Amino acid sequence: MKNKTVKHLLSMFMLLLAIGFATAANHANETDQDPGKVIEALISDYDHDASAGGAILVMRDNEVIYSRGFGMANLEYAVPFTEDTPTNIGSTAKQFTAFAILLLKEEGKLSLDDDIRKHIPEVPAFEDTVRLRHLIAHTSGYREFINTLAMAGWQLGDYVAREEVITVLERQPELQNKPGEVFNYNNSGYVLLSMVVEAVTETSFPEWMGTNIFGPLGMEQSLILEYPGQIIPQRGFGYYTNQKEQIIGVMDLHASMGAGGIYSTAKDLSKWAANFYDPVVGDEATIARMQEGFPLNSGVSTGYGAGLMITDLHGMEMVHHPGGDMAHRSNFMLFPEVKGMVTVQSNYAGFPNQVAQRVAEAFFHDIMDIDAPQEQPEEKLFIYDPEKFDEIAGRYELEAMPGFVLDFEREGDTLFTRATGQPRFEIYASSDSTFYMTVVDASLTFHRDENDEIYAMTLHQNGDHFARRITEPLWVPEEEDLAMYKGRYYNDELEAFYTVVADEEGNLTLSHRRLKDIPLKAESKDTYTGSFPIMFLEFVRDENGDVTGFSASSGRAAGIIFEKQ
Repeated sequence: MKNKTVKHLLSMFMLLLAIGFATAANHANETDQDPGKVIEALISDYDHDASAGGAILVMRDNEVIYSRGFGMANLEYAVPFTEDTPTNIGSTAKQFTAFAILLLKEEGKLSLDDDIRKHIPEVPAFEDTVRLRHLIAHTSGYREFINTLAMAGWQLGDYVAREEVITVLERQPELQNKPGEVFNYNNSGYVLLSMVVEAVTETSFPEWMGTNIFGPLGMEQSLILEYPGQIIPQRGFGYYTNQKEQIIGVMDLHASMGAGGIYSTAKDLSKWAANFYDPVVGDEATIARMQEGFPLNSGVSTGYGAGLMITDLHGMEMVHHPGGDMAHRSNFMLFPEVKGMVTVQSNYAGFPNQVAQRVAEAFFHDIMDIDAPQEQPEEKLFIYDPEKFDEIAGRYELEAMPGFVLDFEREGDTLFTRATGQPRFEIYASSDSTFYMTVVDASLTFHRDENDEIYAMTLHQNGDHFARRITEPLWVPEEEDLAMYKGRYYNDELEAFYTVVADEEGNLTLSHRRLKDIPLKAESKDTYTGSFPIMFLEFVRDENGDVTGFSASSGRAAGIIFEKQ
């Protein structure tokens, strides 16, 4: 039973690090019996003319029952954000791309079992066939292009052509996994799917989507972002706050068409939601297929449908997908039981992700397995001083699984955790000692000893899992090891160099000329954790025990071998 629990825990961590479910576990106390007052409390910090803003819209019985905008769509020109403001919905766009593929299947123009190379022959052939269903389900085994390019030294502001996705795959020596065997959230697959639409229809993806989906549904302000700097009238510009507390405007992510890159409005998304309950575009079988999880080769469901995540919220079925671009944030939630929908859109990178769930709880608590919201209108979302996290930051090892470590760290005002060998992800405070994740229904409680010092934490996810704080390194390399680790490493696939250096205390650092230095933390002999874009590093030795290279991974781009020069 213990091993079964541990394996389930590990598999859940693999899943949550790959995708990003928008279901926070803990709740602050700002709720009110009037849903409108709940929302007023949730957005009060952003509902003024000096803040980036957003829009919220709620449907029930396939009718809009609440909608409003708040804050600014453009701070330079004092343009308010309304329900009609076009905003970048990030990965929420994936459901539209998957829907396009299913419509073409409905028309008999393709099959989900088609080899991707039937439609895009430039994609390299591997030992195993990658099919369209693998791309939709994030089980292809392809490298994720954003993570791969980042490992090569590319930064988020750099221009990347859409065709670069093909180049990344052409240089990939082998699949990361057998297609259908492993779920690994992957933007590359959805960019390829947009190219499949173009190949099959002989029409550009933006034009085809406008003619066949946006137009028929009356989504008049929705469009595909085609190129950098594209003029989108009245759009919500993206903003974030830097470490100097300055509000900075940012452009959209490049090469995201298919995986993201849709501008839409809260009102247009209500028309899209209505199509799930009373289809105008697509037959009932297509609509149903959108909401069915794809199985792995083992038969276990991924919980991921056609660009949608299938889960529940407090016992109520929820089909949803979050999204984020450089600064925009998006949540889109369907509640089929009541023909409901909640969407929360924002053009501010720091907008709290838990707001969408709070909105859903406020409007649908009567059919959820929760009590009605309590009347405490004077309280708002818990405000946490990020500097307090410094006494919590560090590593904690699960008692049930020795060697499985959760590492907590702070960058400016942003808090992160990372499990052994996995990418890091953001966590949020619900009190001074409790935190939650927005990717699964999981939370964390940190414990103090009699001296008021943090000594342990408990992960609450399918049970309670105790982890004790690690005060000593898990493994200390010998001088001989450090001498062999140091040096310059090269990978031909990425055409990239990294240098491993060691200081007088034996601490290793990984450096690249375009990236911030990456401190390496020992987990076991030859095995280290780092930070984005190399989260996990394992040194490779030959039969004589000499270090010949290292294998680098970031979760979505894994097993990339750098050879020592």
